[in-house]
Amino acid sequence: MKIIEGGVTAAKGFSAASAAAGIKYQNRTDMAMIYSETPCNVAGTFTTNVVKAAPVKWDRKIVTEGLKTQAVVVNSGIANACTGAEGMSYCEQTAKKVSEVLDIDSESVLVGSTGVIGMQLPMDRLEKGIEMLADNLGIDIEHGTMAANAIMTTDTRNKQAAVTVEIGGKTITVGGMAKGSGMIHPNMCTMLAFLTTDAAVSKEVLQKVLSWDVEDTYNMISVDGDTSTNDTVLLLANGMAGNEEIQYGTQEYEIFAEAVHYVNETLAKKMAGDGEGATALFEAKVIGASTKMQAKTLAKSIVCSNLTKAAIAGHDANWGRILCAMGYSGAEFDPEKVDLFFESDAGSIQLIADGVGLDFSEESATEILSRPEITVIADIKEGTESAAAWGCDLTHGYIDINADYRS
Repeated sequence: MKIIEGGVTAAKGFSAASAAAGIKYQNRTDMAMIYSETPCNVAGTFTTNVVKAAPVKWDRKIVTEGLKTQAVVVNSGIANACTGAEGMSYCEQTAKKVSEVLDIDSESVLVGSTGVIGMQLPMDRLEKGIEMLADNLGIDIEHGTMAANAIMTTDTRNKQAAVTVEIGGKTITVGGMAKGSGMIHPNMCTMLAFLTTDAAVSKEVLQKVLSWDVEDTYNMISVDGDTSTNDTVLLLANGMAGNEEIQYGTQEYEIFAEAVHYVNETLAKKMAGDGEGATALFEAKVIGASTKMQAKTLAKSIVCSNLTKAAIAGHDANWGRILCAMGYSGAEFDPEKVDLFFESDAGSIQLIADGVGLDFSEESATEILSRPEITVIADIKEGTESAAAWGCDLTHGYIDINADYRS
C-alpha cells in the first residue's frame, strides 16, 4: 500500500467542486460536489440516532435499493434535520437540479447536509450553488481539497486521505474526505465521510467492507458524547481501474479492505483530533484483552470520559480517572492486574503496575501530556486481543464554540 496526496479526486474518473452559495455562512464556500464519469456501486452506513435528517433517509433508500450513483452534493451550515416533509422534498428537488445540470438520473444523486438542526434550506441559493458546482468540476488535488474545505462547519482544517494498492496487475486507488468536529460519539457522530475508489467491486462486497470497517474506525471515536442526526459514510466504486471484480474472501479482497481501512482510520483520527476546542488527539489502546469486544468497550469508555479528557487538557497524569472509566464501562476485568502507561513523541511513562500507583516524575508526565498526540495504554493481562479508540481533550473552547453555535 502506498500513501498518496489527495482525497476524493485521487481515484480515476472522479472530479469534485466547491461553491459559495450563501446557505448560512458568508465569505466562504459552503457546497461541494463529487462526480463520477460512470455510474458507481455505492455502500453506506448511517446514524443510529432515532431522529434522522432528511438526507440520511434519502441516501439510505438509494443505498438499500442498490441503485447506481453518479454524484454527491453536500451543503454545510444547515443540517436539513427535523424539517418534515418539506425537508424531504428539498432532497428530491436537489437531486432533480443535479440531474438537469449533469444530464444524469436523479435517482443516482446522493445528498448530504451538516449544520444547524431545524432550519429549512434556502433552495433558491442551493440550486444556484449546484449550477456553480457543475461549472467548477475538476479532477486535480486542488479541486478535491476545495470540496473538503466546503463541507466544514466548526472544523479547523480539512480532512483528506488517499492510498493506492496493486490488485491483479492494476493500480487501485481509494481516496476520501470527511468533516467532523463536534457532536462526535461512537456509533457515528456529526460526521460526513465520502470515499471514492476506481476498483471494480460489487455493491454487496463494497457494503461488507464498509460496514465491518466502520466498527473499528468511525465507531471508535468520541469528542463529546452526542450522536448526531446526520451521520453518513458513503463509499463509491466506479470500476475504472479495470481490475477483475474483487470477490469476497480472496487475497484481493483483503488488500482492498486494508486500503479502505487506512483511509477510514485516517479520517476518523483527524476528526477526533480536531474536536471542538481541542488541543490534542487522545488515543486509548487496550491490550491483553480476552476478547475484541472487551478491548473495544474499555477503550471507548476511556476516550468518552469527560474527567479524563479534562485531565488531558490540563496535562495532568490523573490515572485514577482512567481506571475509573474502565471500571464503569460494563466490561469485566481484574483491576489488580492492570498496567497503565502514557506515551507521546516526548517519551513513555508507566503510571500503575498491577493496579497500584507507581512513583513517577510529574514533570516528565506533564511533558509527555503536552504534545498534540497522546496515547494511554492499558494492559489488562488476560489474553491477546486489543483495540484502539480516539478522542480529544476537553477545553473551555468547546463551551465557547457551542454556546453560540446558532448565531
